[in-house]
Amino acid sequence: MTTTAVEDNEALLRITDLAVDYRTGHRRWTRAVRGVGLHVAPGEFVSLVGESGSGKTTVVQGALGLLPSSARIRSGSIVYDGVDVTGWNDQRMALVRGNHVGFIPQDPNTSLNPVKKIGQQVIEAVRFNERETRSAAQHRQAALVSLRTAGLADAERVFGQYPHELSGGMKQRALIAIALAGKPKLILADEPTSALDVTVQKVILDHLVRLREELGIGILLVTHDLGVALDRSDRILVMRQGEIVEAGSVDEVLGNTEDDYTRRLLNSAPARHLGRLEPTSGAVPDAAPTVLEARELTKTYRLRGGRELCALDSANLLVRGGTTHAIVGESGAGKSTLASILAAFATADTGTVRIGDRELTGLRRQQLREIRRDLQFVFQNPFTSLDPRFTVNRIIAEPLRAFGLAKDRRERTARVVELLTAVSLDESYLHRLPSQLSGGQRQRVAIARALALTPQVLVLDEAVSALDVSAQAQILQLLVDLQAEFGLSYVFVTHDLGVVRLIAHDVTVMKDGAVLETGPVERVFRSPRHEYTRELLAAIPGARLAPADAR
Repeated sequence: MTTTAVEDNEALLRITDLAVDYRTGHRRWTRAVRGVGLHVAPGEFVSLVGESGSGKTTVVQGALGLLPSSARIRSGSIVYDGVDVTGWNDQRMALVRGNHVGFIPQDPNTSLNPVKKIGQQVIEAVRFNERETRSAAQHRQAALVSLRTAGLADAERVFGQYPHELSGGMKQRALIAIALAGKPKLILADEPTSALDVTVQKVILDHLVRLREELGIGILLVTHDLGVALDRSDRILVMRQGEIVEAGSVDEVLGNTEDDYTRRLLNSAPARHLGRLEPTSGAVPDAAPTVLEARELTKTYRLRGGRELCALDSANLLVRGGTTHAIVGESGAGKSTLASILAAFATADTGTVRIGDRELTGLRRQQLREIRRDLQFVFQNPFTSLDPRFTVNRIIAEPLRAFGLAKDRRERTARVVELLTAVSLDESYLHRLPSQLSGGQRQRVAIARALALTPQVLVLDEAVSALDVSAQAQILQLLVDLQAEFGLSYVFVTHDLGVVRLIAHDVTVMKDGAVLETGPVERVFRSPRHEYTRELLAAIPGARLAPADAR
């Protein structure tokens, strides 16, 4: 594929033949990045795409002079505006970071200081990057300008707030303001929207595009989401195992893909599929009568200062046996609160929940324990939901032991092997620790653990949102296959309507604790009745990936 020709003195950033090694033992090094080359011109939007472990973050850290002490640049060059900064120490690179390149990290919850007000943090960036001494009043004014440029219209109010008082989208805009404080020519954004809801993601990416158009800033976006990259970029670079395996314009990547890995990424994107995934076996179970029902659930949390937060407002939900019912909404919509009440992890202030013919409200601990045999929970993050000290065997065997479902260790291990087989893993995984598994493999183990008690219902709370697109596609297909094999019912909590289309039969849309819309997925996607649902649908990334007859 072709790449844009840019002279060295025209490129804001040019990386040539970069190779980075990591120390893995005494005098032992492993190559993490090999032969990587890229460039970004003024006003250009370039995306670096790849899954976890592909080397994207290493390239970013190398470009910013932020590689850990366990890493070294073996060869290659990093050039900003014609100046070779390869091998510069941290003090010299600090002059580049901020004044030439602004960095937007992935997670605003860990990147912002929780005990400092937003304005103070932006002022610190202004002071660090200033080219001339200014007064405190001038620093404040420059920080407010930066906040407004980052898209925060109410900059005065945000200036005096702490991070915990802001939404996820506002926190990310605050990070953009910090990145803009030095008036950089280039922004390097490392997964800046992966922790955000799709509508907030769209707002943030729209704003980055405006910065490119209005200020001529070059942008290098690092992402695992090929759909996002295709929606926004001038050029796309695809990384795999430390190398760039594909490079070209959006049209070239879509229409003339040269690499099998890139084709797999394209085919794994939710936007590539119009309808629900079919079971691999070809068997589609018939929907059974209602297996789980919630009526008029309310939940109010009491906050500091006497304030109250209505998390659920008369919410209703009905799950048909053998089907998947998705609950959709942005952060704060009440999805997780509803899921927790359905799974009996939390209690509602008012309302009822029934699984089959059994009422969950008011049950004692022992009675709830029996209910958990029929209703299991799969958590969002596979990296925190498994005990790091336990082997896979022990993790999956734990519920069998707790409920006395196997007479001895040998029988438990045999059952664990059956469960691993059900989630497409083999017995070679028995003695591995979670740290020795990929994200997708960890989530398979979490699902196997949930299946150990042969439940009727699985509640999955954002169970694929932390996974790369190909791992996500594999887990979704696995869930469809397990549903066909065992007649399982799913409550699938997500903020991504693109995923809903792949897996769900019915969908409930929530906002601010209330149910706005519910019905069959086909009807809701075809003719949404609420404006908020239409906004969610419009925010699904990857429009260019959709089949031509669906655009």
